[in-house]
Amino acid sequence: MVKTSIPKNLAEALSVLSKEKYRLVAGGTDMLVQNRNRATLPIKYKDNVMYIANLEELFGITEDEETIYIGACEPLEAILENDLTPKLLKETILEMASPAIRHTGTLGGNIGNASPAGDSLVPLYLLNAVIEVKSETETRRLRIQDFIQGVRKIDLADNELITKIIISKTEFTKAYFKKVGPRLSDAISKLSFAGAITFDNDIILDLRFAFGAVNITVVRRPEIECLYIRKTKEELKASVNEIVEAYSKFIRPIDDQRSNKEYRKKVSINLLKSFIEEL
Repeated sequence: MVKTSIPKNLAEALSVLSKEKYRLVAGGTDMLVQNRNRATLPIKYKDNVMYIANLEELFGITEDEETIYIGACEPLEAILENDLTPKLLKETILEMASPAIRHTGTLGGNIGNASPAGDSLVPLYLLNAVIEVKSETETRRLRIQDFIQGVRKIDLADNELITKIIISKTEFTKAYFKKVGPRLSDAISKLSFAGAITFDNDIILDLRFAFGAVNITVVRRPEIECLYIRKTKEELKASVNEIVEAYSKFIRPIDDQRSNKEYRKKVSINLLKSFIEEL
């Protein structure tokens, strides 16, 4: 028999999780799709379900001198409207869902779902986001690339839940997000790309690229990015084919109902080239 739990606060939620396994639900926008029942209603859940969207401790956006903290259950629309939210993340949220989904869906849920096509993951990788998770006895903070380990595979124990997304304040000279899909907002991405660069008198101080829906997790390769730090803008542009070749080996999309691997790879490479060439 499937159990349900609606804890009143975070401490109660963690206490329940310490005793038994539950699927965590906040907005539930992905979980409803994953558990849809074509034959009958209501949806038949196979696992115990815990509703956490009423836990005040998982809401809010705060800051200190160097860092922004986003509650795991803060709705996407609230993140979009908050002045503290990095511009790149705002631009992504604006494209990633319809208004109805944005008022319901959460950033923590998008991360926990760990889909290679999760739009918010691309800017979060690029922004070096850190994921905070808690159990009744421990708090852990993991880089997003360590937290997400594969398709719908995350480093989250049965007695833990995501509490915060932590982003260092960063100013870029140029930052860009592009989603490619059959139509804007409502559609799941065929692929996505984010790029960011910081100059000081045409000298590159920071350079970042991230690609979504072209591998089992978001593709970001700091070991390639660092090769062009302290180069000039023109040197970067002259190296565009070299950069494309370096990234090509990591861009390994699949064929599915939304697109084919040849299209995904070609468009991803074109977006990378365009970002560099249009600086």
